[in-house]
Amino acid sequence: MKILVALFARLPLPVNHRIGALLGRLAWRVSPRFKRMLAANIRVYAKARGLDAKAVRKLEGQAKRESGKGMTELAVVWTAPVERLYAMVKSCDGWEHVDAATAAGRGIIFVTPHLGCYDIAGRYLESRLPVMALFRPPKLKWLEPIMQAGRERGEGKTAEANAGGVRALLRTLKSGGNIIILPDQVPAAEQGGEGVWASFFGEPAYTMTLLPRLARSTGAAALFFFAERLADGAGYHVHIRPAEPVFPDDKSAAATQANRAVEALIDMAPAQYLWSYNRYKHPAGAPLPPRD
Repeated sequence: MKILVALFARLPLPVNHRIGALLGRLAWRVSPRFKRMLAANIRVYAKARGLDAKAVRKLEGQAKRESGKGMTELAVVWTAPVERLYAMVKSCDGWEHVDAATAAGRGIIFVTPHLGCYDIAGRYLESRLPVMALFRPPKLKWLEPIMQAGRERGEGKTAEANAGGVRALLRTLKSGGNIIILPDQVPAAEQGGEGVWASFFGEPAYTMTLLPRLARSTGAAALFFFAERLADGAGYHVHIRPAEPVFPDDKSAAATQANRAVEALIDMAPAQYLWSYNRYKHPAGAPLPPRD
């Protein structure tokens, strides 16, 4: 597997993405779980956005290819020279929101969902300002050292998703620093991850309370962002959007507000969302989801 990672890392991005798209189509054919999860989650999205059957089929076709690209591009992101990664981001909109928060002396919570290439998005930030990213170790243990070595190159810093990692994020924000978190990662309730059930495209999804808690306790600005894949492996475009000024004190209302911001990003490039992720699962130790 390490040899394959090294091979994919050396490929030009257009070739990497073409192979990834083929692997995504293959996964659709050979992996019942991948197909079932991707199709089920897209049906939820389609219902929320009023898509007809033709639009659903088109989105499924695009999403399976984009999922494959998301797998193969990680080899580049984790092992290629950082200068190559920085050059892959061709443009950015919304940086004025970063400048405004920095000028006001506020720390920034950069919030990126499983949309586009979130590792490239983080790399772009790192190329322009100091940032610490919260991460959860992968289930494949052999992958963790590759992932960590890749993410800690250059100026990037990481904090594991546990109590110690949260304290590190809090210290960083209180000192005026910047952090990155994934808002749509299902909290591990059995391991102490705090969450509440909140609507996500009209269905209850167990949603982290960490984002609004950090924003309220530190006065940091929350900026939602992602790196959109450009066609034909041409690179990436980073989008940055501000959150609503204040998260409410009520945990459920705050989580719902965060989910609305994530939904708005997904609407910008729905095929590039990781629909195969089990966003609506009931994690062990969490309360039962609300009933209609």
